[in-house]
Amino acid sequence: MSKTAKGIFSTDAAWAKASGLPKETLSRLKRSPSCDLRTLAALAQAAGYTLVAVPATAEGGAQLPDSFGREYEDDLLDLCASGNVDPDVWRAHGPGFFMGGLAVLLASARGFERERYLRLAETLHPGISTPEVFALWLQRSPLRASRFLPMARRRRGLV
Repeated sequence: MSKTAKGIFSTDAAWAKASGLPKETLSRLKRSPSCDLRTLAALAQAAGYTLVAVPATAEGGAQLPDSFGREYEDDLLDLCASGNVDPDVWRAHGPGFFMGGLAVLLASARGFERERYLRLAETLHPGISTPEVFALWLQRSPLRASRFLPMARRRRGLV
């Protein structure tokens, strides 16, 4: 039983019942190296989680730019300062996962219209605004939020 599920359910049987699964299925899954997505989603939902699929590159990582240097960062700062939220313009600047995460980052900053940037983010990469997926973005992104956000706000004239 996962630690989260143990905190919610007293037994595997209770977790299986809340998931709509026979208790035998959960018992069998504990011995199996894999399970189908429908079963996994049911177990996750019962434990208070949402299963999210994140597109991956051939190497198995999330979609990130091939390279990240000062010139590219400067282009991204110009885009952020422009206030443009056209998804096609944003897609032209990088992979959907990366650009969607950048839009979520801006949505969290003073001076950027939260709802507009969250809509943009979800258009670029559905699910990116969920805490789990955005945390993955923060972990993998070459862009450092603590450095980028002050520069974006300054470029936008908000400081």
